[in-house]
Amino acid sequence: MNAALVSFIRDLYQSNEFIPLHAPVFAGNELKYVSATIESTFVSSVGKFVDEFEAKIATFTGTAQAVATVNGTAALHTALYLAGVKSGDAVITQPLTFVATCNALYHMGATPVFVDINTATLSLCPQALAEFLQQHAKTDDDGCYLKRNGQRIRAVMPMHTFGHPAALDELSQICQQWQLILIEDAAESLGSFYKGRHTGTIGQFGALSFNGNKIITTGGGGMLLCATEQDGSHAKHITTTAKVPHRWEFYHDEPGFNFRLPNLNAALGCAQMERLSYFLTQKRKLAMQYKTFFADSAYQFVDEPAECQANFWLNAIICPDQQSRDQLLQSTNDAGVMTRPVWQLMHHLPAFKDAMRGPLPFAENLAQRLINLPSSVSELS
Repeated sequence: MNAALVSFIRDLYQSNEFIPLHAPVFAGNELKYVSATIESTFVSSVGKFVDEFEAKIATFTGTAQAVATVNGTAALHTALYLAGVKSGDAVITQPLTFVATCNALYHMGATPVFVDINTATLSLCPQALAEFLQQHAKTDDDGCYLKRNGQRIRAVMPMHTFGHPAALDELSQICQQWQLILIEDAAESLGSFYKGRHTGTIGQFGALSFNGNKIITTGGGGMLLCATEQDGSHAKHITTTAKVPHRWEFYHDEPGFNFRLPNLNAALGCAQMERLSYFLTQKRKLAMQYKTFFADSAYQFVDEPAECQANFWLNAIICPDQQSRDQLLQSTNDAGVMTRPVWQLMHHLPAFKDAMRGPLPFAENLAQRLINLPSSVSELS
């Protein structure tokens, strides 16, 4: 299997050179638009490309308003702030996620509570969430609290793992029942749809990332998706240091953040958005090639959940056991084909090892068996 996989991937990418996990593609107007920002001298957070990029994302996702930020973590941070998360609050999330999900909570002074994932989505499991709340939480007229210490549970924050949508209908219903705000960590899922609706638009807030390894990139950057224009206007205000517009005065009417995306980065994003449809088409073709390759093997290809359309940001397989995973990681990387295990589970990291958690059998199991495969946009016909 290992040698055959290396050969298969090299054939897909028509290369005998090092094959990365996910490289950006710049084959459109990137240089033209970035050069235009330099010529205009508007390279910081003011410029036409910032507004244009926000409009393009809002139109594509169908959100009420999109607000560009310096990175995905800043978008999450802003979402938590607008959702009313305060120091000392708890937010329920999943242990199988990138550390940015929990870093945003840490910098809000909030604590994560980890609930298991399910294998259908690799995201927060509605059944596990309902069982955790039933056992450990209570509600009153003011909200939802942990029984053990009275700590306020403010929100639920699933992450759309590798671009595969979480079970948003069920999660939304549970949040409504328990008076919790749904915030979607959609960092990896631009171009993914849940029952026809774009990820990040079903909760009150969603956060996208445009890091260099995402399906489109601005170098570094993020976008906050807001369910209401009122939240969107407030988000744009506080991410721009809460400065009240004036011809010369500097007056800030509330605490704010310096989180706005520079025009230079937004120019890159505008060019990338012109190619997004092509990227999504090619990534789906690549995913189907992988699916076929693993169809009759002991390795399970991670396909999109039912009634969903995933962007297949990172293709993944589930190995039979940890030993086969480790052998595959060793042989592919030795051969110059980059593969990676999933992130360390959050409760295994020093910063979050003492966080409250429910039973996590599925997350623990998948963390030992899952591998990401090269997923850059290819020229498959």
